[in-house]
Amino acid sequence: MTDLMSKPQPNAPVELPDAEQQAANFQRVREVHQAELAEDYVELIANLNESLGEARAVDIAQRLGVAHPTVVKTIARLRREGLVSSQPYRAIFLTEKGKELAARSRRRHEVVVGFLRAIGISEGTAQRDAEGIEHHVSDETLAAFERVIAAPR
Repeated sequence: MTDLMSKPQPNAPVELPDAEQQAANFQRVREVHQAELAEDYVELIANLNESLGEARAVDIAQRLGVAHPTVVKTIARLRREGLVSSQPYRAIFLTEKGKELAARSRRRHEVVVGFLRAIGISEGTAQRDAEGIEHHVSDETLAAFERVIAAPR
């Protein structure tokens, strides 16, 4: 078995996957990246609404580490997609469609964190890593994570 961290051998042939499958894999990643931002926003808006009673653009900007104009632009996009409702200088709320997406996103996050904790990752690292992983795992992988979490230890 080859160590994944070892240096590749010079002139060793690279085994390429099937071109169509590789293209499909990269297409899926591009699609996930497009949905990732919306998922992060609606999950945060849901959390802010539950914790503070409202989600304001300034709070979203602070928690995501982005500029206020970036939030305003993204909220406009989410409004066009039917995920949020908002008015200028007012709080931002999720539509039913937004609430459903937020619930799915939160569940995925919790499952990924639970899996990472189950395999011995610290809480802080699990929370940080889950922010990226949760968007990219398939339903099949998520179900496998749940089986690991549920298995007696």
